[in-house]
Amino acid sequence: MKYSPFVLLLAASLALSGCAGLGMNSSALAVQTGAAGTKPKTRPLVARPMPARPRSPEDFDVTTVEERKAAVTARPLPGAKRLGSTVASLGNPAEQGFWMKTPLVRTATRGRIVYPVTGTSVEVDLFPLDGPATGGSQVSLAAMRLLGAPLTALPELVVYGQ
Repeated sequence: MKYSPFVLLLAASLALSGCAGLGMNSSALAVQTGAAGTKPKTRPLVARPMPARPRSPEDFDVTTVEERKAAVTARPLPGAKRLGSTVASLGNPAEQGFWMKTPLVRTATRGRIVYPVTGTSVEVDLFPLDGPATGGSQVSLAAMRLLGAPLTALPELVVYGQ
């Protein structure tokens, strides 16, 4: 039996939506990972309302056209270096913004991810994810869409960070 990508995305979003209720969202993670008395070097997330019944990736991705352009056309980050490659899956679609949770970083920081298949890169907030450096990562819906990566696949991404 084959399922459409929409059904898989919906199932994944429902399964992961419980994490938001546990305080496991990227904005909470950013605050938790900052050093005592300091703020991490990431952009604040702007909460925007989603449609009452989101049904498609476009409904979940509430980033603006300007934010998408800025994420793709951003200049290289000063002092950024290649952190490695990682296999990525779609993160919680209800968590807005451009972010990646990855074991390649120990503290929240700015970074850039590249999808070699399309050659596209996106500026993101990098958040630590428990696990070995060879473990997989989670990427926001907005970033996956900009990269041109299939939402139901496990693309290999190259990660750059400060």
